[in-house]
Amino acid sequence: MSALYDDVSEIMIPKERLDEICTQLGEKISEDYKDKKLILVGIMKGGLIFLSDLLRKITIPVEFGTVTASSYGQGTSSSGQVKILQDLDMEIRDKDIIIVEDLIDTGHTLKYLKEFFALRGPNSVKICCMLDKPSRREKQVQVDYIGMEIPDKFVVGYGMDFNEKYRNLADVCVLKEELYK
Repeated sequence: MSALYDDVSEIMIPKERLDEICTQLGEKISEDYKDKKLILVGIMKGGLIFLSDLLRKITIPVEFGTVTASSYGQGTSSSGQVKILQDLDMEIRDKDIIIVEDLIDTGHTLKYLKEFFALRGPNSVKICCMLDKPSRREKQVQVDYIGMEIPDKFVVGYGMDFNEKYRNLADVCVLKEELYK
């Protein structure tokens, strides 16, 4: 195991379980969107790993793009202000969109993005997340595909970070509290 795991208090979700979740979500999305023009929109940077794994589990034609948006900046709690740092570079009018996010926490970013994309004339805009922390929700947002609900713990790995570190952990892990408090 890498030295990064020394900073972890527990492995919350092992990589094998993450793969099972991606398979289940991919099958459901493939079934729901057969005969539709589907675009997955991954939220960078954290959602990159999940987007990549999910794409490979979808068995119908699908396009994808990315957007960089954040309400966190360098901190561990949401500022409530969403910033689009890099916009989607493709046409979404008359297509079905699924926003792909690693973790839904306060809901600020996803509520904003769902409304932002809806203004561009897609057939639909839905949300898919690997992890959901409903106990932290500040903005109500409809989440259509949820991989797993988790408790309010500070998680890293599988693309999620603390100050840009730990994204490369293969598992979803709980970071030792003394490292981020």
